[in-house]
Amino acid sequence: MSGLLIRPITAADWGPVEAIYREGIATGNATFETNPPTWPAFDSGKLALGRLLAVDAADSVIGWVAASAVSSREVYRGVVEHSVYVANRARGRGVGAALLDAFLRAADDDGVWTVQSSIFPENPASLALHDRAGFRRVGHRERIALMTYGPWAGQWRDTILVERRHPR
Repeated sequence: MSGLLIRPITAADWGPVEAIYREGIATGNATFETNPPTWPAFDSGKLALGRLLAVDAADSVIGWVAASAVSSREVYRGVVEHSVYVANRARGRGVGAALLDAFLRAADDDGVWTVQSSIFPENPASLALHDRAGFRRVGHRERIALMTYGPWAGQWRDTILVERRHPR
């Protein structure tokens, strides 16, 4: 995408980052969350590593990526779980690919050896994005959670576990 800038997320960016998170939540196919966290909760729950956003030529935030540690145990220090969100108005324009590429480079540089995510099977765009980025589908988790809101309220949801190992 022409004019796309990838840069770190700051507290000043929280408004548009939160709005994009809400758009993802509204689809019912992005997360089990029912509401975005507050900035302090997001800031403390996400790693500084690869916490990035995409800004278009008009200086508008159109996507973000962030990760959290999968465990506090030392043996898992190189394993993270990430999320990628793209604004509705920017989908299908390569924003997710640019964010994921920048995130993976940062993860590689930081010594992360496994990047993983759980993706709903009903989110083919995210599955295809991760396939193109070299992720493998390593598991199908059934009936993970009963949805309490949105278009899937009252239904059990499955997820596809994807991972990308550092290419060493």
